[in-house]
Amino acid sequence: MDLGLQDRVYLVTGATRGLGFASARELVAEGARVIVTGRTDRSAAEAAERLGEGAVGIAADNADPDAADRLVTAAHDRHGRLDGVLISVGGPPPGSFESNTDEQWRSAFESVFLGAVRLARTAAGRLGEGGVIGFVLSGSVHEPIPGLTISNGLRPGLAGFAKSLANELGPRGVRVVGLLPGRIATDRVRELDALSEDPEAARERASAVIPLRRYGTPEEFGRVAAFVLSPAASYLTGVMIPVDGGVRHGF
Repeated sequence: MDLGLQDRVYLVTGATRGLGFASARELVAEGARVIVTGRTDRSAAEAAERLGEGAVGIAADNADPDAADRLVTAAHDRHGRLDGVLISVGGPPPGSFESNTDEQWRSAFESVFLGAVRLARTAAGRLGEGGVIGFVLSGSVHEPIPGLTISNGLRPGLAGFAKSLANELGPRGVRVVGLLPGRIATDRVRELDALSEDPEAARERASAVIPLRRYGTPEEFGRVAAFVLSPAASYLTGVMIPVDGGVRHGF
């Protein structure tokens, strides 16, 4: 299938590693031009170099109030257009309601929640018919994940924002979608497994409740993201798509 991504322009945040990088790699492989962001000039430039021709790296912090306008403007200045954004950010620190501090909540809200809202709002103002806004969220949208209280608090709120945005932008032909990764073998998930006394046993326990009996790969997630962002998914909006090996049992 031709996804129709040739020469389309996408902005992917948090794309120096993990799910953001995997998604950017699939977009580039399908012929898209991608601007990827990281926290530093070096990390963003190195990610773009690994992605190859068609990728450009820009340092940006989602918590920076000026980042959204700067990134969207950079896409138009460099390529003359913007067809979509994929908003991916690092996960908030783990912890419980007792251990997470006010500062951790405040910092996570600024980067994970408000930063995503700003970028979506800014991109929406510049996207035309056929444009798309994607959010990388989490399975915690539907089911809280033990030990990730801050994420459990913020991700469902972003899903609600995304659903509202889909209704508001739909008449303009702009789509909004959410991706809900489960246990994907990224550095983030390995770090979470490592919080256990026996990381390998933790992985085995987690795999045992996944119908496919294994963690997903970043490449598998990236291929789903590339399709959802592409013109091939032009009638798909307002949905939260689990990429979790079947963990979510509800419809």
